[in-house]
Amino acid sequence: MNTPFFDAVKARRSIYGISKDFVLPDEIIQDIVEEAVKHSPSPFNSQSARVVLLLGAQHDCFWQITKEELRELVPADKFGPTEEKIAAFASGYGSVLFFEDMTVVESLQKRFPLYQDRFPVWSQHASAILQYVVWTALEQAGFGASLQHYNPIVDAPAKQTWNIPDRWQLVAQMPFGKPTAPPANKEFLPLADRVRVYK
Repeated sequence: MNTPFFDAVKARRSIYGISKDFVLPDEIIQDIVEEAVKHSPSPFNSQSARVVLLLGAQHDCFWQITKEELRELVPADKFGPTEEKIAAFASGYGSVLFFEDMTVVESLQKRFPLYQDRFPVWSQHASAILQYVVWTALEQAGFGASLQHYNPIVDAPAKQTWNIPDRWQLVAQMPFGKPTAPPANKEFLPLADRVRVYK
């Protein structure tokens, strides 16, 4: 199927080779993130998503924090590959940190006790949708990006550094930049094993 929407879906890939080279003004990047946050769906229109956009030196700072937190966990003789991976993320132009405001989630649990065990799950679903929208929009704008999960080890220092509310729960991190290498080849399982249609 070839439509502008599915062209964007197909083009969105994990891009690990990224640089700090200019692609778009910071104001346009901010607009992309804000439009995604505003229009991505959420359960009961709760709008629990929170985003921190880190550009320039702030982006570098986040990955430096991540590296130092990992240094405390990874044996020194095995730290080389970890350091290289973090350096690759840091080589990008910026990062999007995705949070969920647990105050909002807990308020929904109190208002709708019948679904209280589902709201944390639905919150993660909503965050995933937002991540996908941001990721696809950044790709369409000329950036390469990937999705990372260094939470919870970076939660505390990140919250302290950027004065992030304690009730914001970090879900994922998305480093992005100008692509310097194409994505790896991707194999697909047979759709007949993944999709069932009944008429």
